[in-house]
This record gives sequence, structure tokens and C-alpha cells, in this order.
Amino acid sequence: MAVAMAFSASYSLYAQSQSFKLGQWAEIHNSILKELNRSYVDSLPVDRIMRAGVDAMLEELDPYTVYVPEEENEDLQMMLSKTYGGIGAIIHKKKEENVVINEPYAGSPAQKYGLQCGDEIIEIDGVPTKGLETKESSDRMKGKPGTTVVFKIRKVRTGDTLLVPVVRERIHFPDIEYAGMLDDTTGYILQSGFTENVSGELRARFQDLKKQGMKRLVLDLRGNGGGLMSEAVNIVSLFVPKGTVAVTSRGNAPESHREYRTTTEPVDTEIPIIVMIDSGSASSSEIVAGALQDMDRAVIMGKRSYGKGLVQSIRPVAYDGQVKVTTAKYYTPSGRCVQAIDYSNRNEDGSVGHIPDSLTKEFRTASGRIVRDGGGITPDVDIDFKDYSRLVYSLVLGGVLDQYVIDYCRRHDSIPAVDDFHFSDADFEDFITFAKTQEFDYRSSAKTYFDQMKKELRKDGLEETMSAELEALDKALEMDKERFIRLKKDEIVPFIEEELATRYWFQEAGVKVRLRYDDQLKKALKAPLPF
Repeated sequence: MAVAMAFSASYSLYAQSQSFKLGQWAEIHNSILKELNRSYVDSLPVDRIMRAGVDAMLEELDPYTVYVPEEENEDLQMMLSKTYGGIGAIIHKKKEENVVINEPYAGSPAQKYGLQCGDEIIEIDGVPTKGLETKESSDRMKGKPGTTVVFKIRKVRTGDTLLVPVVRERIHFPDIEYAGMLDDTTGYILQSGFTENVSGELRARFQDLKKQGMKRLVLDLRGNGGGLMSEAVNIVSLFVPKGTVAVTSRGNAPESHREYRTTTEPVDTEIPIIVMIDSGSASSSEIVAGALQDMDRAVIMGKRSYGKGLVQSIRPVAYDGQVKVTTAKYYTPSGRCVQAIDYSNRNEDGSVGHIPDSLTKEFRTASGRIVRDGGGITPDVDIDFKDYSRLVYSLVLGGVLDQYVIDYCRRHDSIPAVDDFHFSDADFEDFITFAKTQEFDYRSSAKTYFDQMKKELRKDGLEETMSAELEALDKALEMDKERFIRLKKDEIVPFIEEELATRYWFQEAGVKVRLRYDDQLKKALKAPLPF
């Protein structure tokens, strides 16, 4: 009793101290603002400095705690629900050119009203698009579902100029991007997010695959950055008995201490499951992978996940704003917290670092296998992914592939059905001809390192003394654009095939092409199971 009373008194004093400090700093903050407003030499940009101050304050905590003012609430809803009001198309925009339809979504208003890859949008509601920034063009296309936006369109193939009124709809980016059979017995589901009711959709897709003869499931969570914790729990519910602990959370507030159990009957507790993860799998993806791993219900394959073990909640603040605040850490059924970065213990310079493997702890799965905390979910079977050359990244990020695909669509009315479509040698020669006319950085990684080394040698005054050696090495590393593109043909062709399949046959077709070249997945299907 004495210990309990001492702890209670200590906690009360700590709470009082925190409240005093909060009041003290609030008073200091207000007095500084009043003095600035009275004395500052120029007109005080109150909105700008206050927003910067709030953002800087929250950045000191972690990257996930952010302030969202009223005017940005729609962006927050887009992030949480992956929905917005608009026409459902990705656009391509250069500042001094018209907007170009790059990729309409299947079933979207853009598709329904006949907009195609390569169509130019000359005007949006009478406003010329030349000179508009990409964001401004996109914002003008968005709007409340049911409202109409009028485009002046130059059609890609006929060149006709038309006025096309399009009724906006609520556009939802699907979390289940693809579901299908990889072979006679292996079902595959690609899940990219955890927004509302993704668990219900996954349940339906799973049952459909069972009807097609599925005897094992691959749940692909690679690149899935997470979302709603409740949906993660619901997905775990599909494969384990009702009432099973899926995850727990713990934070400072008493209400943050919660145990989340599965609440529905499963669809299948026996089917073998492979869960694919990588460094882009975070948050709710790690809850699903960690829970199924701890229960020995699935084999986790791929590369170690991101390591985000923090829980955020949305809280209302003054003037209809909101703050997304980290309220707890989550723990897998074995007791692991997968958080990789310790934001609460910063270095003297304010930087943060990953929790070293030497400080992680051992935990046990249901069957006694050893798993560890502090740094994401480590897969049961580690499988390397394909490492692409710098040239391919340059072609993708520099927009060269996008530009080529749009140009290809302008010149071709159709392509074969996705299962029969392959980018031919003649097509690749066409791409080379196009790429040679584009400006992009086609240096190899070795050449970029070499160029950086020359700069450092110049700083040290050593470049002239090594000029002969440097010139010889520079010549050996130099490679013209066409030669390098030909050398990397096997890396480039799959990207072009996927993009073209998406433009002509929509997003699921693009995934089917991607699977055609997915070496990591192929290795996973052949890997011996560890238990």
C-alpha cells in the first residue's frame, strides 16, 4: 500500500509539473506573438509563421503526428479512405503544354465519357490548361460528386476538337488491386492498402478463388504502407479462430491500452498461406504479417518490413482542424513491437536512429520458433528482389517511359489481349529511336560515382596529378545512350509492357504483366517451407 501511495503521489507530481510547463510555454508563446505584432518592422505574416511553428513543433515528435487545418481535410480523407470526387484519370502535364490524359481508371467517368490515353485537354470549364501547374489542373478536374466539369478535348487519333461534359463521381482507389489464380492450385491476392471494408472485399475474393480450385494462398503485401488497424484485425480474423488476440496497443492514456481480438468466424483456418512483404510493407501490413507469423498460421517471405509500430488517432482541434497524433505503440500476439526508429530518444543533434539488432529481444511463436522485435517483421524465408540499374530508374522517374507510352497510344488503336501481348524486337527499336531524342541522365552508377570522385579530387588539388589515369578510366566508363539502352533491354521491356497493358486494358492487366516478370514471387512459390 505504501509503495502504491508513493507511486500515486509521484505520478501526481509529474502530471502537475507537466501541466505547469505547458502553461508556462503557452504564456511565453503568446507574449512573443504579442510583442512581434506590436514591434516587428514589417507586417506580420501570422498565418505563415504560426503554421510553420506548429509543423516544426510536431516534427520534433515523429513524422506521423501532423496538423490538418480545415482547408486540408479533404486531403486527409483522401489519405484515409483513398477516395475523392473527380473523373478518375492520371494526367500528364508540362507547364507550357496542354493537359494530356495519361491513364483512365476502369469504370471511371473518364472511361465512361470516352477519354483515352493521349487525349489532350485544351480547356477545363473554359480555362485554358496551357500555363497551369499540374496541381492546379488536377484541382480544377476534381469536385463534388454529381457536379459536371466541361472539357475541351483534342482526340488523340482523329484530331477532332470536342466539348465533353463529364459528371464527377466518388473515385475510390481499390485496396485489392488484383486477385487471380497463378496456377491450378495457387491463388494470389495483391493488396495495396487498408481502407474501410478491404477485409470484406478480401473475404469475397478469397471465396471466389476457393471456387476456382485454390489450395494455397499468396497474400502480397509488398509496398503496402498500411491504414486502418481495425481492417488489419479483420483480415487476421479470416484465417484464425474467433476470439484470437490479433494485436494489442499501449500508450500513455489509459484508453490506449487495448487488446484487439478477432470477432468474426474465419473463412479458412487450414489453407497454407504465404505472405509477401518488403521494406515498403508498414503499419497494418506488419500487424497482419506479425500476427499470422506469431500464430504459425502463415509463412512470411520476402525482405524485412519497414518497422512502423506506432498507432495514430484523429483528434478535432479549434476552427474545424484536426491533428493526427501518435497515441500508442502496437504489439504482435507474441509481445513484439516492430517499431524500428526510436523517436523518443534522440541524439544531441536531434537526429534519430534505428534500434540496433543487438538491442532487440527474442519472442516465441505459438510453436516455439524464435522471432525478434525492434525493426520490422523479419521474413521466415528471405528472398532477394530484382535490383534495377540506374538507367531504368532514370527512364521511369524522368518520365521518358510515360512519354513513350503516350506516343505509342497515339499511333496504335489497340494491342492484343494482355495474355498474348509482348513488346516485340521491332517495338524496342521504336523505343530506342524515341529515347534517343529525349533528355535524361543515362550515366551508369559507376559513372556517377566516378564524376563525384573527380569533384572530390579537384577539391583536394589532386585532379591534375592523376589526369592520365582519370582520362583513361573516364573513357572506359563512357557509354553512349543507345548502347546503354540496348544493354538493359531485359530490364526496360517489362516496364513498357506493363504500362501499355494498363493504358489499353486498365490496372488489373498491368498487374498481370508485372507478375509475368516477378522473380521474387516465383522463388517464393518454389521455396521449401520452414515449418
